[in-house]
Amino acid sequence: MQYRRFGRSGLKVSEVVFGGGYVGGVIILADDDTRRRVLRRALDAGINWIDTAPLYGQGRSEEALGRLLAEVDDTPYLSTKVRLDLDALSDIPGEIERSVHASLRRLKRDSVDLLQLHNQIGMRTGSGVLGAINLEDVLRKDGVADGLERMRKQGLTRFIGLTALGDAPAIIRALDSGRFDSAQVYYNLLNPSAARAMPPAWSGHDFSGVCAACARHDVAMMGIRVFASGVLATDIRHGREMVLTEQSALDVETQRAQAAVAALGAGHGTRAQTALRFALAQSDFACFVVGLGEPSHLDEVIEAQAKGPLPAEVIARLEAVYARGFAPGG
Repeated sequence: MQYRRFGRSGLKVSEVVFGGGYVGGVIILADDDTRRRVLRRALDAGINWIDTAPLYGQGRSEEALGRLLAEVDDTPYLSTKVRLDLDALSDIPGEIERSVHASLRRLKRDSVDLLQLHNQIGMRTGSGVLGAINLEDVLRKDGVADGLERMRKQGLTRFIGLTALGDAPAIIRALDSGRFDSAQVYYNLLNPSAARAMPPAWSGHDFSGVCAACARHDVAMMGIRVFASGVLATDIRHGREMVLTEQSALDVETQRAQAAVAALGAGHGTRAQTALRFALAQSDFACFVVGLGEPSHLDEVIEAQAKGPLPAEVIARLEAVYARGFAPGG
């Protein structure tokens, strides 16, 4: 396992993070023996960070991790999140505090290492695919940043972060406030726009400038959606796929994935391994959060990490695909 610097925090984290989310699902849906086996395998492989949230399985992810982590001697870093009800923003610090205490009870912990805003961020309330929180409510007095900072001062978290989904200009302004230590950044081989300029024909959700804003303030970037909700990993659909960005309907993403995989060619591992190796080539990211649908997926991840990043000359094959907007040809 390789380890990377986690922004300005002083932490060194495994470049692969164990994701306890809904799309992967193993922590939520598997029996405890399977969960225990997968967690043990991850820790033995050198993964030293676990990411969860109250939203994952309506608390079941946190509950399972609370039971399982109590059984091991390892002390991986642990992060969770707060998702605010957009109809209950009159007391944001209070809502955050109630959510955090509920999470800590489920996790059987006195504190976490990182507490993150789970809502998307927009210029107006309710914008975007899942309904964003207004940037003003993030940065105003007694807003999200103040509420998260209050949790830090109470010793309930060491660091605070945000989820960099929603409107890129709003996300960038939140990052430029200097209030956040980390950001979960959407990044995969179908949509790497957070880290680079895309050609005119490319039509995905544009996150231009997000990585640059993180770099300005030494904000740790945690890559998410490496497998594009599983579309890059497999043709099998389990019904848990979730669209998080505009212009990324499942059928559209599937077509794009087919074009990208064909351009990259064979010899890079499985499709999932190829997708992860693409992400690992982006050295500015601190880590990448991966979801696991079954135990064998963890083996794939560990093997991909051991293979290392895709070579630059292989990644360069995607340029023609981006330039024609994933249309057939070339």
